[in-house]
Amino acid sequence: MPNKTKKDKESLKSAKVGKSGGQDNSENETVSDFSWVLTEFNNSPVTRSDTAPQLHLVKYTLCRQQSSNRKASNSAPPTTQLLKGKQPGSQTPVKKDKRQSSSRFSLSNNRELQKLPAFKARAALFSPVSCLRSLMLACTRTNGGMVLDAPSSNGPYQPVALMHFRDVPLAEQEKLFIQKLRQCCVLFDFVSDPLSDLKWKEVKRAAISEMVEYITHNRNVITEPIYPEVVHMFAVNMFRTLPPSSNPTGAEFDPEEDEPTLEAAWPHLQLVYEFFLRFLESPDFQPNIAKKYIDQKFVMQLLDLFDSEDPRERDFLKTTLHRIYGKFLGLRAYIRKHINNIFYRFIYETEHHNGIAELLEILGSIINGFALPLKEEHKIFLLKVLLPLHKVKSLSVYHPQLAYCVVQFLEKDSTLTEPTVMALLKYWPKTHSPKEVMFLNELEEILDVIEPSEFVKVMEPLFRQLAKCVSSPHFQVAERALYYWNNEYIMSLISDNAAKILPIMFPSLYRNSKTHWNKTIHGLIYNALKLFMEMNQKLFDDCTQQFRAEKSKEKAKWKERDEAWLKIENLAKSNPQFLPYVDSIGCDGPMDMETDGPLLDDVNLLKKKVEEEAIQ
Repeated sequence: MPNKTKKDKESLKSAKVGKSGGQDNSENETVSDFSWVLTEFNNSPVTRSDTAPQLHLVKYTLCRQQSSNRKASNSAPPTTQLLKGKQPGSQTPVKKDKRQSSSRFSLSNNRELQKLPAFKARAALFSPVSCLRSLMLACTRTNGGMVLDAPSSNGPYQPVALMHFRDVPLAEQEKLFIQKLRQCCVLFDFVSDPLSDLKWKEVKRAAISEMVEYITHNRNVITEPIYPEVVHMFAVNMFRTLPPSSNPTGAEFDPEEDEPTLEAAWPHLQLVYEFFLRFLESPDFQPNIAKKYIDQKFVMQLLDLFDSEDPRERDFLKTTLHRIYGKFLGLRAYIRKHINNIFYRFIYETEHHNGIAELLEILGSIINGFALPLKEEHKIFLLKVLLPLHKVKSLSVYHPQLAYCVVQFLEKDSTLTEPTVMALLKYWPKTHSPKEVMFLNELEEILDVIEPSEFVKVMEPLFRQLAKCVSSPHFQVAERALYYWNNEYIMSLISDNAAKILPIMFPSLYRNSKTHWNKTIHGLIYNALKLFMEMNQKLFDDCTQQFRAEKSKEKAKWKERDEAWLKIENLAKSNPQFLPYVDSIGCDGPMDMETDGPLLDDVNLLKKKVEEEAIQ
């Protein structure tokens, strides 16, 4: 009878058991399957020159597996993907829909993590080295990685205790390390069926935990063959399509009220992040080797994950990206460019991204390390990217990190102060009081580091805006602006330029000391006026006289307007057609005229207000 067809071979690779034939046919199947395993063995990274004695062992192992499969096929249907992990005689399960998780993981079809047996269990038959190699050959491929498949008389998928690193010789630990990494590439469902595959989930968790301890407490264990395996394992577990946001976007998002959607697979993701961080931070880590695998595509996929709603994941991503930026000099410009693109899209298109605060926190440490003088691209980044971030509705989510980045730039180069302050005044909120308070907070941080020569350039437009804030009916805005007078450095700057600043601030301070509804604001204004008085008594008196003169001019102006309206009224009464017109519309006087009535009311109201202010 001829050898197996291509379809039969693929069935064997997928760990499916076919119907058995006669003795001759089984022999042909063994030879054909042995050829496939031989190819896999030759391509294996752990194969050495002493493999010849192992080929007979592999053939023997596969023959035993084929024999076991033929026995099982006589009493039950063949084991297929739908009957994964079922023993002979079990009921046929109903086919389920494709599993979906919160992050749209591509779940592995076969998630039964078959483990290597302990050396002692097979010591009577094989040496540890030959047993390890034979079991590596009898492996089952999945679309998520490689799952070790230990042959057994009960079926092709049987859990066997995995060896610990301490239980194998040093020469075999690298091979075991690679096996564990490949085994951890299998993905599980934590959303639609959280209770499924509990045993295998625990196997994976234990394997990752052991690898974390292994690379933390051992030296010279990160060898060159380990790098691609680690990067691949991280990519398989982490890089996935994020689900749509479940929280409101923009100003409607309240970080204190809206609960973030947590990642269901976090028990595994957290350990993978911890392992990868220990890998990057290990003294054995060599960037020259890793740069072949941690490339621009890897960084781009990593940055895409910053939009995750889970704050725990974003925190790990922040640390991971910072380590990569520090160790891979060739990727620094690309990382900054891609972060810029994320910000541009956030500002001008979506106005929604979950990881802006974390990205700004990374940039804060990057800006702190910029060499002087600053490059032109860094200045453009401040003016074209960081400052426009102030106009987004959801500023409150990331404002502390943004303000830190801006202040870092100004500490590096004081000449950037004027365009920065003018940009803040340009984006100053008009109707959003909480956002206005944030701007006042940031402006005080800028004034804390401003050079006196730069302060002179911006003080007039700056204090005109502060005068508006002091007059704000929102008491928190007025209160935050008046707290500037408690800052010693700002008061020293004001004192040096009082001749320009006091005439701008005095009218607002004096007027609101009488008219503001909040008593706390009254006390803060009196404190500011007292400081101005102590700073320069003569200038304060001059401002007082000037304010009174302006009030007198304003009063005279209103009197002039009142007289003008009176003349208009008298002229209207002197018109012969005035009384017939009034009688025709049924009114008693000019106050009821459609055109003059509202205007005269406005004049009387304003006149009354002016008189009250003059009395005060």
